[in-house]
Amino acid sequence: MDWITEHKIPLGRWISDLVDLLNERAAGFFNLISDVLGFLIEGSIDLLKWCPPALLIALICGLAFWLHRSWKLTALAALSLLLIINLGYWEATVETLALVLFSTLVCVLVGVPVGIAAAHRPWLYSGLRPVLDLMQTIPTFVYLIPTLILFGLGVVPGLISTVIFAIPAPIRLTYLGVSSVPRTLVEAGEAFGATSRQLLLKVELPHAMPTIMAGITQCIMLSLSMVVIAALVGADGLGKPVVRALNTVNVAKGFEAGLAIVIVAILLDRIFKQPQRKSGQD
Repeated sequence: MDWITEHKIPLGRWISDLVDLLNERAAGFFNLISDVLGFLIEGSIDLLKWCPPALLIALICGLAFWLHRSWKLTALAALSLLLIINLGYWEATVETLALVLFSTLVCVLVGVPVGIAAAHRPWLYSGLRPVLDLMQTIPTFVYLIPTLILFGLGVVPGLISTVIFAIPAPIRLTYLGVSSVPRTLVEAGEAFGATSRQLLLKVELPHAMPTIMAGITQCIMLSLSMVVIAALVGADGLGKPVVRALNTVNVAKGFEAGLAIVIVAILLDRIFKQPQRKSGQD
């Protein structure tokens, strides 16, 4: 056993050398990505901040009612957002919403096509599965270090770390939804002469949509769970007051900021959860 310990495989040093090499040889590329993503996120935040709070609350409540036709959910959304304004965390909430929605959009644009491709190519999912396991199980602080080195301090390393942590959910559930389509449905489509594209759009995706939407909802929750960790590398939002409260042992500020995060999580979960179909509905 001592021989094994004395001949340690320098995995950590290899990764460190790789990050240093990327930082030296491709600094311009990473700076470009940082500038573009930073511009897009800050633009989204500025747009949401420019919108008057009353109008933004009305839009969110309107979206909740349009999706679910529920006055209870609409009233819950309005009262919850008014409570956030009362606590003084409206701007931080807007910043958090922008980060969560932007990271979710990136995860969906990348994760859903990858999940569809993996469902049609079992060898691809066999190769992706250990990578997805690693992305979800490795402590988030571990990949905050290389993202901080490569992209600098600010919202961009927080966004990239959030995407790395959350993207396995849409990939896995899209794969599960598409691969679980009954073979009889696919054969019926093929019997009518449907092409692969038509089978995907008119048979597989409609059948898999509930599972895909569950993956998107889970992606939103995972992204929101990263707001505090993203604040450690300079990302704005509700994570900042939580970190400050932790550093100063301020129970009141920590509880209020934590309550605002819980409210945002509940609202996003309720609003974006796929409505249940009523019994007897075709």
